[in-house]
Amino acid sequence: MEKSIESIWKQGFLNSDALVAPKLNNLYNQKSIHVIDKFKRMFKINLIAIVVGSILFLGISFLIGIPWMGIGFFLTLSVIVIVNRRLSRGLAKIDKSESSYHYIKAFDNWMKQQVSVNSLMARFYYPLFFLSILLGFWQQLGEAVTNKLVLNYPGIDLIFGVPLFLIIGVVLMMVLLSYFGARIYIWDLKVVYGGVLRKLDEIIADMEELRK
Repeated sequence: MEKSIESIWKQGFLNSDALVAPKLNNLYNQKSIHVIDKFKRMFKINLIAIVVGSILFLGISFLIGIPWMGIGFFLTLSVIVIVNRRLSRGLAKIDKSESSYHYIKAFDNWMKQQVSVNSLMARFYYPLFFLSILLGFWQQLGEAVTNKLVLNYPGIDLIFGVPLFLIIGVVLMMVLLSYFGARIYIWDLKVVYGGVLRKLDEIIADMEELRK
């Protein structure tokens, strides 16, 4: 008897058309929709902020004489926005008419895909950000730094007018940023969306427990 009641309870939870446990279905439907809608808003606002910020920074970089930094940031951020805009199409296709469990699991699967793609990109764009910053400052200070190093160390090796040891240091730093890029992205993701993602995990955990 207990088993049959338990199976009916689960059926009511998992099937949006079932007549049993309608309050539970409604509760989780509301929670699922609320969490996912909140993420969609934050995701959209974040992309808009990146676009606006990159354009403003591009203009400022020309005004203060470090255009290579602005161009590097603008191009890199543009690629990030384009890729995530395309990923957002999959988010828009998630069917709200599904049961709360299937709806939020579909979102969770989309989120995993989004994290996977951005983690891969992070291995490239963090080194590019670093390189853009260095190029920007090198435009302002590069010649003075090189002249001082050559004056103090006359035998220093130069490649295209840049000290070899500086090039090696930059390359090593870019390799490190590439290696840790995915971890840096995950940390950044938790800072921006941590509250929403924790709520998502809690809802999924509750639903999985009811499915046992």
